Amino acid sequence: DVQLQASGGGLVQAGGSLRLSCAASGITSDYVIAWFRQMPGKEREGVSCISSTDGKTYYADSVKGRFTISSDSAKNTVYLQMNSLQPEDTAVYYCASTTLLVGTWRGVYEYDYWGQGTLVTVSS
Repeated sequence: DVQLQASGGGLVQAGGSLRLSCAASGITSDYVIAWFRQMPGKEREGVSCISSTDGKTYYADSVKGRFTISSDSAKNTVYLQMNSLQPEDTAVYYCASTTLLVGTWRGVYEYDYWGQGTLVTVSS
């Protein structure tokens, strides 16, 4: 089975940066790994996604220009570099994986495996 371990969350002031890591094990083929976040009382939303097949990346409009997703295949790790963080970025961040996207990368139903989540808190 695929296992995902998300880490890197923490407390940061507005305007600061954090880098989240998603360490994957058990992946034996092409994959799509996405970052989602869930704010208190809200549904989980897609933040960014990367495909190992073609390297394509996708971002939610709310994070474009501030967040960057990348992967290190040697370490089986996907990163989410988050810059210019704002209080509205406060959420639990999850990484998720699948081998093939059938629909939109933003759909939580697309993903077979999920990490445990890491809390990002941005203070104003």
